[in-house]
Amino acid sequence: MKNCFIPAAALLLGSHAAIAIEPYTADAIVVTATRTAQTVDETLAPVTVITREQIERQQATSVQELLRGMPGISIANNGGAGKATSLFLRGTESDHVLVLIDGVKVGSATAGSIALQHFSVEQIERIEIVRGPRASLYGSEAIGGVIQIFTRKGGGAPRPYFSLSSGSDQSYQTSVGVSGGGEKSWFNLSTTTTDTEGFNACKADLSSGCFTDEPDKDGYQNLSRSLRGGYRFDNGLALDAHLLRATGDTEYDGSLANETESLQQVVGGTLRYSLADIWQFTLAAGRSKDESDNLKDGVFSSRFNTERSTFSWQNDLAIGVDHLLTLGADYQKDEVDSTVDFTISSRDNKGLFTQYQGVFGAHDLQLSLRGDDNEQFDKKQTTGGAAWGYAFGSGLRLTASVGTAFKAPTFNELYFPGFGNAELKPEESENVELGLRGQHGWGGWSFNLFENRVEELIAFDATVSAAGNISEARIRGIENTLSIQLSDWDLSTSITLLDPQHRGNDANRGNVLPRRAKQTIRIDAHHDFGLIRAGAILVAQGQRYDDIANSRELSGYGTIDLRSEYVISNGWRLQAGINNLLDKAYETAANYNQAGRTYSVTLRYQP
Repeated sequence: MKNCFIPAAALLLGSHAAIAIEPYTADAIVVTATRTAQTVDETLAPVTVITREQIERQQATSVQELLRGMPGISIANNGGAGKATSLFLRGTESDHVLVLIDGVKVGSATAGSIALQHFSVEQIERIEIVRGPRASLYGSEAIGGVIQIFTRKGGGAPRPYFSLSSGSDQSYQTSVGVSGGGEKSWFNLSTTTTDTEGFNACKADLSSGCFTDEPDKDGYQNLSRSLRGGYRFDNGLALDAHLLRATGDTEYDGSLANETESLQQVVGGTLRYSLADIWQFTLAAGRSKDESDNLKDGVFSSRFNTERSTFSWQNDLAIGVDHLLTLGADYQKDEVDSTVDFTISSRDNKGLFTQYQGVFGAHDLQLSLRGDDNEQFDKKQTTGGAAWGYAFGSGLRLTASVGTAFKAPTFNELYFPGFGNAELKPEESENVELGLRGQHGWGGWSFNLFENRVEELIAFDATVSAAGNISEARIRGIENTLSIQLSDWDLSTSITLLDPQHRGNDANRGNVLPRRAKQTIRIDAHHDFGLIRAGAILVAQGQRYDDIANSRELSGYGTIDLRSEYVISNGWRLQAGINNLLDKAYETAANYNQAGRTYSVTLRYQP
């Protein structure tokens, strides 16, 4: 860490640097790992950054497609576009990853999941993925890590942009936007529509999967809108505001419901100001909504609406050359409105956190501590983290870290009739990690070894016919990444090896945790031929199981995606892609179909 204190302008979520799939561009700025601005080279955490350039180059049509096979990430999808999607980070549960959008915490307070499938990639500027516990900075949920999505920001001269896509399954997407601002201001306004006829989401099986037989095509429609703007005054005061709203209509197969009308909305604002050369404070407020109306054959069945309000106050104090002290407070309130009668429909959480970052010659040190007071629990939750780095020279760096984290039970786990248990305790974890990485003129590489022990896992307790803290997990893993940039070739690879074991004292002890692949590899190759660009992505995952008893096996699979692009002129590009080239049939959740070979053609204008 060469510079602990980066001015407010650098923190305005506006880095446009194009970097590789792994964080090996030393001057690219990330903010998620420490809640402060750092270059990727300085951070002590394993971080992956996906830029706007990569999103367009990959021609991804969804967030889950964009993240698939990334280091530490495994994804389960229930039958195509817009369907329920679970993300497992480093083998932890799908609700053990904290997701932020422009700094605002999102997710369903009832289910505990994040509906990533409804957020359009056309509204995204970049994504930062931080692997490993971050509860000592963010509080509940950051057991496996943190994923932060930044919406498109704008700046510079006003310019329009748009894209028009068509593909298999009668899929169409249109995106239109305008961005600009100037030297001191920025704005971006965009809207995206998506429509696909889809395919049959679920195989007929009355014993698992969707528990029904509905052999029809399950379509999906989505309308996403994004607005962001800000201004930096002469005295250094900077204001930034944003709105992201996505409405969806998802058809699927189900015995109780087979259609969901959903809303995902995030609104927030940030104020940053330096009171002195050594003191910068940040005030941020936001509100996220996760709403769904569920229907069966067109008839209303149920409603689950949750709203999350957040507020944070953060102070960054440069207490010396290359020494930064952070002090802050967070407030969060969750509210539920549902056709289900929850005993309690709201709760709040107050958190205080502090962090120290310092450099001592070749040594880097990061210490963090946080206390959370959730009105649901009598006991306050305390989490901490410590990380150390040592620079050997010649681009080599050794890192080691320990950290604790927790996950507060969801409203479903606490209060859902016939299942909830108001006596539940938070799930807790302890993580240790060792890493080595290298930065060289031709690219970079990294190696991370970790073990995460999660206790008080919540599962159905048959002895009381309700949820209980009855399970444990031990997750060991190895992550290897390599990024090579030679001439006009870019090659990035990542290999994740996991041993995600159930460690509860029952008949399933030693079994593999459900829907986690033990082996994942992703290879991304790209080449520029002047006006023509081409690339390919290979994603392969090993065998997994659909249940904790390991009785329903899901076979391993590999897919190859091809893409090409022709630069017409003056910002016009014509793109074409083929996904799942070999038409591989596979499942990431039992009896839920995945797309076979598909194609897409996109006309894109971006001056």
